[in-house]
Amino acid sequence: MNKLLDVLSWVALRCSQNKYLNAIKNTFQNYMPISLAGAVGMLWTNVLVNENGGLGAIFPLIMDLKFFSPIFEALNYASISCMSIVIVLLLSSEIAQANGDKDIYPVIVSFLSWLIVTPHTIDGLHINVLLHTSGGAIIETKLSTFVHIPHSVGVSLSDFTAQGLGTLYTSSTGLFTAMFVAIIATELYHLLRNCDCLLIKLPSQVSTNQVLSFMNIVPTFLTLLIMSSISYLSIISTGHTINTNIYNLVQLPLQLLTGDNLIAVLVLYFIISLFWIVGFHGKNLLSPLIESFYRPLLYINMAAYNAGLRGKDIPYILNTSMFQMFADIGGSGATLGLVLYILLFSKRGDNRLIANISLFPSLMNINETVIFGMPIVFNPLLDIPFILTPLVTLTVGYFLISIGFCPRIVIEIPWVMPPILLGFLVTGGSIYGAISHLICICISLLVYAPFIYIYERKQKKEEYIY
Repeated sequence: MNKLLDVLSWVALRCSQNKYLNAIKNTFQNYMPISLAGAVGMLWTNVLVNENGGLGAIFPLIMDLKFFSPIFEALNYASISCMSIVIVLLLSSEIAQANGDKDIYPVIVSFLSWLIVTPHTIDGLHINVLLHTSGGAIIETKLSTFVHIPHSVGVSLSDFTAQGLGTLYTSSTGLFTAMFVAIIATELYHLLRNCDCLLIKLPSQVSTNQVLSFMNIVPTFLTLLIMSSISYLSIISTGHTINTNIYNLVQLPLQLLTGDNLIAVLVLYFIISLFWIVGFHGKNLLSPLIESFYRPLLYINMAAYNAGLRGKDIPYILNTSMFQMFADIGGSGATLGLVLYILLFSKRGDNRLIANISLFPSLMNINETVIFGMPIVFNPLLDIPFILTPLVTLTVGYFLISIGFCPRIVIEIPWVMPPILLGFLVTGGSIYGAISHLICICISLLVYAPFIYIYERKQKKEEYIY
């Protein structure tokens, strides 16, 4: 046990001390309120006031509220379709704070660097348009589908360009580029600003604001020049922009590796449970890894759902909201099943007291009272189901989504959302999502049942001995 403690302590220390993983974790946690605002917009336009598969098809009177839809569409666009812009700003701020830079200037330089590497012209062949059909549906397609220019004219659609930033770069497909640019530009600026030979120094009589402005001139220029040079070199050497190269070489392979890799997630949750049973907060310790790899997958699903994709056209099964729904039922270890079993079947007053105290927090996915009250920590008999239950419920949830019974998870919600309602909301308002969540709650109860039964018999024997 001491050896296990030493190993887990070493892993926990390394995770907690990694500047970039912690910065990414904090970035996505800080982005969550914005994501929730976008989720409200998505629920309004796709689930509530929608006559094509939403509640509007069942209750036509709801469509009278369509007058307000532009408000929620704008909210949705700003939050979901422009997420990469927000991630650049938030992540740069986290890195700058870790470097000891307290002003906002590194964030501005980082954002300008992202603008530099992001294409701002779109040729006619790649301009996307929204087609509003007579039935009220909206289809995203390309302008080239409907516009044909004869060869005799001497120009093609590619000769026409539009100015602006495409959602290909500002939405979830540009997430990893945003993160790379934020880290590189912020670190580069910090390095250059700390080189005395690059600073323009003014007499002491000059005001502080003027001094800071002149000190930032050379580091800012060099940072932007280097980022622009990197972007240009990427284009002339590979024929593709930095965005395309990062997406094809980093983001897409990483998403394919993690997006449907159930084994990797089971190993991750096994380690989380190991931390818990020796007294560490496993979820917090490994959240840098979870946030870095799996929260972007949730945002990609959100963007796909927002674009009108459904079913298996939604890219990924695994993401942070999926873990929240199937692995963290009542908190780490899926302990809601434990609490419910005790309340339904246990006759021991001490255990029922703990369960009664823990019921409401467990419904909000807070379970420290169970973990330390039963206790589960350093309790081998209860450690087994604590480790086993989330692995079983995760596997069942993965299976239910794979066969199409449960829709793929496409919405982010607060982690304190009560069960069943959680399953309904994260699947875009699907009753099958709620049923799937209920199934896994029942399974968690069944997994804990034999171990609690044996544990209470053991408690009874120990009472006779003493």
